[in-house]
Amino acid sequence: MAKVIEFFKESYNEMTQKVSWPTWSELQNSAVLVLVASIVIAFLVLAMDESAGTALKLFYKSLA
Repeated sequence: MAKVIEFFKESYNEMTQKVSWPTWSELQNSAVLVLVASIVIAFLVLAMDESAGTALKLFYKSLA
């Protein structure tokens, strides 16, 4: 039990004293960057899906 208590004490000390937390501004900038990157990737996947769908439709029409 003493090891568990020591673990929590050390974890708390590390989280409060040794970890450098981002500022609110840095956190907002990172969130905006992730949002923009996610939207760009979503549109790229949509474009590839639509292109593949169109190519397959043309291919199947040429067989009929």
